[in-house]
Amino acid sequence: MARLALEIKREAWPLKGAFTISRGSRTESEVVVATISDGTVTGRGECVPYRRYGETIEGVMRDIEGMRPALEQGLDRMGLQSALPAGAARNALDCAFWDLESKLAGKRAWDLAGLPEPLDVVTAYTLSLDTPEKMGEAALAAASRPLLKLKLAGPEDLDRVAAVRKNAADARLIVDANEGWDINAYRTLAPKLADLGVAMIEQPLPAGDDDALSGEARPVPLCADESCHDRSSLSKLTGKYDFINIKLDKAGGLTEALALRQEAEKAGYRIMVGCMMATSLAMAPAMLVAQGVEVTDLDGPLWMAKDRADALQFEGSRMVPPSAKLWG
Repeated sequence: MARLALEIKREAWPLKGAFTISRGSRTESEVVVATISDGTVTGRGECVPYRRYGETIEGVMRDIEGMRPALEQGLDRMGLQSALPAGAARNALDCAFWDLESKLAGKRAWDLAGLPEPLDVVTAYTLSLDTPEKMGEAALAAASRPLLKLKLAGPEDLDRVAAVRKNAADARLIVDANEGWDINAYRTLAPKLADLGVAMIEQPLPAGDDDALSGEARPVPLCADESCHDRSSLSKLTGKYDFINIKLDKAGGLTEALALRQEAEKAGYRIMVGCMMATSLAMAPAMLVAQGVEVTDLDGPLWMAKDRADALQFEGSRMVPPSAKLWG
């Protein structure tokens, strides 16, 4: 790889409304964009630093900046994998490498990865945490969407799901507690959610407490999110989860995300591909990982008040693969 110039930008993207989960609420998404260039061609990658994992905008920007000398000395994408740990900073640079390599080769990123040309995917549409009444109203407005994801938090969760089910009778429902339950809440809620036709429960317990799930009945399949980052996480999930949620910001980029999917499938896990709240630039590489998986949750752009130029195209909940002008 040639000597590469680096540019780092901090950006704030307003949302259409407040987005609330068990840990808090936001009205904008702050992202970091890394751009690398060989002087003629540039590649871009976007990440979302996440405080839940000890990340900050400033810290991620410092981590990316720390790679400048190595990039100037010829660091390539595979060298990056050991130069930075899994996380948002490596994700931005890894995806920028894929974009750059694609442009240099005159090929699309999926060709470089040895993957078939991607097809459209259907994404979940997320209903932000709110009162049962408000979530029911949101479900009514989104009732035509085939897959709804509900953010939950503990008290009133059963009422929230019941209100959504009433107003979106035909939608497939998945729920995400974002570590907001304890084991007693899980034991109470899981069978009742099964009765309401919920297809999956994402991260019911805090990642540090999920040993309590070992040996528990799973009337609804369970998905590891905060408990699963990269391939090193898989050995800790046995007997607790049915799905894993692959997010590029957790895995540290497309390179590790593709490897994680392959290893997880070999181990018998079902796959969900998710996202942080970000623009189409962050979703585009994740679409490669999402091909053929059971659950795709890449609706970040649907929450944006405004998206990037050459953004991903949506037909309802159906996502069209990215153009080369956007990424890859």
